[in-house]
Amino acid sequence: MPTPPLIPLDDRHHIPQLGLGVWQIPNAETTAVVREAIAVGYRSIDTAALYRNEVGVGEGLRASGVPRDELFVTTKLWHDRHIDAERALDESLRRLTLDHVDLYLIHWPAPRQNRYVDAWRALVRARESGHARSIGVSNFNPDHLERIIDATGVVPVLNQVELHPRFQQRALRDVHARLGIATESWSPLGQGGVLDDPTIAAVARKHGKTPAQVVIRWHIDSGLIAIPKTTHPRRMRENFDVFDFTLDADDLARIGAMDSPDGRLGFDPATFS
Repeated sequence: MPTPPLIPLDDRHHIPQLGLGVWQIPNAETTAVVREAIAVGYRSIDTAALYRNEVGVGEGLRASGVPRDELFVTTKLWHDRHIDAERALDESLRRLTLDHVDLYLIHWPAPRQNRYVDAWRALVRARESGHARSIGVSNFNPDHLERIIDATGVVPVLNQVELHPRFQQRALRDVHARLGIATESWSPLGQGGVLDDPTIAAVARKHGKTPAQVVIRWHIDSGLIAIPKTTHPRRMRENFDVFDFTLDADDLARIGAMDSPDGRLGFDPATFS
């Protein structure tokens, strides 16, 4: 299968536009899932300390036989460790059996705790030490981004946020574009909820593709980075097989019209702590 395009980050590194998310995959299953994904062609794996499967991710990376420099590994800092982020990263690296991650993210700002600026300063130090090649955030609203940038002068290279056809985050994406921040979509399939939508079904019939392939292609054609999660090899291959077609302007307009102010499925970053 073709190799996913690489999206440039503002620090001169690059991230594959399509990767595998491993949220909610038990550690005992993660090794086989990651190994299979890499065999299919995935080169980007997204995990987090909260997922409790970093050990399995590391084992899967090693079992794949693919050289480390061909892989892109992301993990995240949970907000119970904002005050000792560098130590938390060291612990993640030990579980992954890596000497660095390609991308380290603050998982949530948890604004009521009011420690995410200190956490961002620690991530800047982690980048300087080489333990994280790139640093970014997840689930940050514009005011959270503004605060860490004003405090440090360092702009995150990426913000990973809930984003799917029913929750398209256009205003936030405009902020990202202005600041040079890449946008990465978690739950890019809307937790499967958009796959039965008549609009998606019609576009899928038009292109002879599955609804999941159409939604993933929508992310690709919209310049977004997507990390769909699956444990099933057939769906893994299906999700990856999206580089032999593109959506036209009519397709994009129809899917664009699915956006809803009530489309959020996860927590609100303004209040979640």
